[in-house]
Amino acid sequence: MLAAQIFAVIIFIGMFVMIVLDKIERHYVTLGSGILTLTVVFGICMGNLNAILNTLAFKDFFTRDFWYQLEESESAGINWATILFIAGMMVMVEGMAKAGFFRWLCMKIAFLVKCKTIPIFITFTIMAAVLSMFIDSITVIMFLAAVTVELAQLLDFNPLPMILSEIFCANLGGSATMCGDPPNIIIGTSLGLSFFDFLTNTGIAAGIGLVVAIVFLYFAFRKELVSKKAEKIDISKLPDPSEAITNKKDFIISSVIFACAVILLVTHGTTHLTVATIGLFIGALTLLTAGKHALELLKKVDYKTLVFFIGLFIVVSGLEETQILDKIAMFIESISGGNKRLMIAIILWVSAIASAFVDNIPFAATMVPVIKNLSAASGMPITTLAWALAIGTDIGGSATPIGASANVVGTSVAAKSGHPVTWGRYCKKLAPATVIILLVSTIYLFIIYL
Repeated sequence: MLAAQIFAVIIFIGMFVMIVLDKIERHYVTLGSGILTLTVVFGICMGNLNAILNTLAFKDFFTRDFWYQLEESESAGINWATILFIAGMMVMVEGMAKAGFFRWLCMKIAFLVKCKTIPIFITFTIMAAVLSMFIDSITVIMFLAAVTVELAQLLDFNPLPMILSEIFCANLGGSATMCGDPPNIIIGTSLGLSFFDFLTNTGIAAGIGLVVAIVFLYFAFRKELVSKKAEKIDISKLPDPSEAITNKKDFIISSVIFACAVILLVTHGTTHLTVATIGLFIGALTLLTAGKHALELLKKVDYKTLVFFIGLFIVVSGLEETQILDKIAMFIESISGGNKRLMIAIILWVSAIASAFVDNIPFAATMVPVIKNLSAASGMPITTLAWALAIGTDIGGSATPIGASANVVGTSVAAKSGHPVTWGRYCKKLAPATVIILLVSTIYLFIIYL
């Protein structure tokens, strides 16, 4: 097991370094690292065929819980539900774009804020946070990033500052509710917490953090947001928003499909339909209504991002199967002792730091039993530790381009439109913002719960 643990860590660190160096396309890096994990860690070191099969997780497709889930279960290996969901949303977004939905929305916003980039920036960041409270942040970023690119082309400004700010605020907004981010679903269902439990606890922290974040991001990006062309735009000369609609029938259909996606995602806790079912249904519905254009939509799907996720899930599974994540959890438990402030700070900050590099879904699942034990041993209310874990895993993921699914999707949309995001560019702005919001959240937890 020791050899397997060493190689699992080496492969993970090597993958991370390669992604940071950005010399090879990241989907090749994660896929190659995933293959190494399967062959070296599981095959040679462990000789465990079951570990390989569990990681590939093909059997999940044939279980009821994959499509219709009455109780939240911890996923292992490749999270095919996430892959299917993202793929379905990508197809839907391409269908909406083809119908002119995003350009129509761009023009509407341009008219409302008189084509001023700063008001657009503020509006979009708030929209990202609010939508992510009820809709998966991946969907929100796919939608807003596409709109931002369209608007940037129209008004001649750099879309990267807005896309990065949208990513950050989407992750922040996702921490506010139980359905806003996958870790919250795991924490909430495992501990019997409701939508309104999150809203009245992490929701308040997220609201405070949003105000601070918008102020910080505005000053961080204000010089890049200035667009001389945008300041001189004559609104009367802009085309009417309705002219952006390429086909009224397709526009109506794509709008209805988007509304269905929103309703299904908001109510999936009640309907028990999984994100895999929702993603597959929405994608299939888009293709069916697209008719002869279905193949065109399929060709536009960003398959590189999907491959990136598959490789990343395999490498993280290597850390899970070799019990590296368990060791991290045990370390937190051992050093916290009986100091309640230290306990909250450790849970929040370690979760945040880990989530910046490791997928926050398996980390949250690993940490839930840890906070249960900490609560029983120390007398600390389990809910207090739950809020610290939720805030840490949700917000900490904003610090790096691979820390959360929304980050990967948002930067991919930017790169696809000709605006690649380097690690240095991303971390220079959003890592400090993440630290500031985590500090604000720590103070909030200390004041309210101790």
